[in-house]
Amino acid sequence: MASETQIDPATAQAANAEGMAALRAGNHDLAISAFMRATKADPSALPLWSNLAHACRLAGNSASERAALNSALALDRTDFGAQLRMAQLHQRLGEETEALIAWSGTQQLAAQMPDIAPHVAEELAAGRAYCDGLQAQLYERINEALALKAADWDETERRRIGAFVDHALGRRQVYHNQCAGVLYPFLPEDEYFDRHHFPWLDQLEAQHSAIKAELAALLIDPGEALRPYVQMEAGTPENDWSALDGSLDWAVCFLWEYGKPNEPVLARCPQTAALLESLPLARIPGRAPNAFFSMLQPHSHIPPHTGVTNTRAIIHLALDIPPECGFRVGNETREWVEGKAFAFDDTIEHEAWNNSGRRRAVLIIDAWNPHLSEGECAALVSYFVSADAALSVGQA
Repeated sequence: MASETQIDPATAQAANAEGMAALRAGNHDLAISAFMRATKADPSALPLWSNLAHACRLAGNSASERAALNSALALDRTDFGAQLRMAQLHQRLGEETEALIAWSGTQQLAAQMPDIAPHVAEELAAGRAYCDGLQAQLYERINEALALKAADWDETERRRIGAFVDHALGRRQVYHNQCAGVLYPFLPEDEYFDRHHFPWLDQLEAQHSAIKAELAALLIDPGEALRPYVQMEAGTPENDWSALDGSLDWAVCFLWEYGKPNEPVLARCPQTAALLESLPLARIPGRAPNAFFSMLQPHSHIPPHTGVTNTRAIIHLALDIPPECGFRVGNETREWVEGKAFAFDDTIEHEAWNNSGRRRAVLIIDAWNPHLSEGECAALVSYFVSADAALSVGQA
């Protein structure tokens, strides 16, 4: 049996000192020789391998530098200095894939370091710039390749393929359902739903002018129909919603609320009321549909939030849209286009803003998540009706 390597710290220390002196004198070959003796005398000392790698780098010996860095990382994969030099080595040698991976690891380690020396910060910035440039080139090449087939893609394919490429190249974050109430498993996590799921949006948009006119007449004298959307209980601690609490900066007029018609408002908006009756909305006793006019005042912001359940889709019909208004769901930001509608999953983080000097108004209604079958929708209605009835009995 071969004997274990005998560690000789004294020899290693002396050889390391010799190597450092050779580096100061500019004699790289002598430094390499000394550091090799040092690592042989104490192969478990990571700084010795780092010194050897440094001398090899100065001498232009990439193969030996790689070997020394691999030995250092074999001792501690999280050593920042070795990770940084390995990333730079891959970059110098044009090993693009390996460089991207190594730089990613280096940047992650750097994010955990409280204090970074200025010269190291400059090296990290150079690495980020290199990776950004490489990612941009890669993105361009991939888009050129995919463009040859893009004409054959439908709406869903364009959206999903684009999201895949952006996520694979680190250009997009994937947001997941966050339900405050009921999560229905295994549904696709769409940010915005594709329009083909809702052929009746054409019918909704065709009534845009009539709906807008009825809202304008209602707002001349809304009475108690107009109320703040955000109304928190007394004693609620300060939070992101405090600026909107009890404020008409985000005001609503409900036509339907938790499955109950608001008859006074419906009576004043007969065309809108008739349209809502004709649409295939989610209808659950005591829960759905919800349909309301939503007004966001100038220079107001609805903070990022998520909804109650992914069993529904939320539809916005743009009624009165000034410039400088926006709406973000997950990674995608859209501007409302007056007279046009879109659908989204409100259990994906979303927010809205009005940076203009004029009020923004939309009609908001909820429908079933289009990925649910008719049988699933019926099962959900039965579930909610039964659950609500059981809870009512328990509270009696």
